[in-house]
Amino acid sequence: MSIRTGFLLLYFILGACAKPNESDQATGAGVADAEVVDNTQVQNRGADKDNWWDSLPRPEWSAYTKVDLDDDWFDVYRIDDEIYAIYEPGQFEEVISFLIIGNDFALIFDTGLGIGNIRNVVDQLTSLDVVVLNSHTHYDHIGGNHLFDTIYGTSLDYTRQRSLGSPPDAVAGFLQEGWIWKPLPDGFSADDYQSRAFEIDKTVSEGDQIDIGGRTLEIIFTPGHAPDSICLIDRENRLLFTGDTFYLAPLYTHLAGSSFDDYANSAERLAGLADQIDKAVTSHNVPVVDASYMTALGQAFADIKSGNASDFTISDGNREYHFDGFSVIVKGQD
Repeated sequence: MSIRTGFLLLYFILGACAKPNESDQATGAGVADAEVVDNTQVQNRGADKDNWWDSLPRPEWSAYTKVDLDDDWFDVYRIDDEIYAIYEPGQFEEVISFLIIGNDFALIFDTGLGIGNIRNVVDQLTSLDVVVLNSHTHYDHIGGNHLFDTIYGTSLDYTRQRSLGSPPDAVAGFLQEGWIWKPLPDGFSADDYQSRAFEIDKTVSEGDQIDIGGRTLEIIFTPGHAPDSICLIDRENRLLFTGDTFYLAPLYTHLAGSSFDDYANSAERLAGLADQIDKAVTSHNVPVVDASYMTALGQAFADIKSGNASDFTISDGNREYHFDGFSVIVKGQD
């Protein structure tokens, strides 16, 4: 293995765990009494994840109008007149990319897994120029970046390294049995699947405002899930695009590059925005949740840090703390 390949594998194999931090050390009580739930197929992603497709279709999608397009891999829904959710329910991540259409140009917040051709979907939804901005650079959010001409990203070393792409063996596990249930698109080769390299045309940072014409999106830096995680707030329309900082499923603080303490700080920050938004637009499983979940997110991390969170299971060696509608996975203790 070359030095470069080894380095990229370190970044791209998400199953690896970050080293423990002080907040993890404070949550050791009651482990002997915790329920242990292991998975056979989908590991390191929380309890009871095998046969995850039994939960589909998720009823929350029925609140939105489905858009019929010439594509069998993506499901597309209109969230409002200018926002489309581009959903990939065929793979475990159930990732959602969001096309936000302005008067001047469109912005796509993430480009999905790279299994289907998301550019073909976008071209059926708008004729405007499209800018890509990633909520972070994990494999399931950058898969279609290389199909677009203009990409915004952070200036962090983590982002730059992820933009180099990955070898196929770094992401092959995400196509294994238990991770996929839908037929893969015609012409797609699982053997050639990889995160493809892309070029960042413009760097963005905390507080930057992107005016797409009739809608302004402000960047909020929210590290924790990944070092380069960001959210977008649309203050006029009282919307918060959360990326992977929040969604209704297990939240990951235990992956390579994740930081529980950074995540806790970001959660506290989003909790402080709860009264400034009506809805949060989330990037996995379901597209929209009530703003009150931001308050719940902040409280969840505060309870874990203080040792007041006692409802958890042990799964694949990690601790999964359960809250109303979501959970938080913390790296297990040796």
